[in-house]
Amino acid sequence: MPELLVILGVAVLLFGGKKIPELAKGLGEGIRNFKTALRGDDEQKKEA
Repeated sequence: MPELLVILGVAVLLFGGKKIPELAKGLGEGIRNFKTALRGDDEQKKEA
């Protein structure tokens, strides 16, 4: 837990408080796209 707080503190210092939600949103969208791409590949293999 202390390590997470240090990482969060450094992120706030580097990017500022206003940029953190934007970065988190972009990261979430990237992860979501990656997961759907993996599921899409699996579904195509099952159909074939």
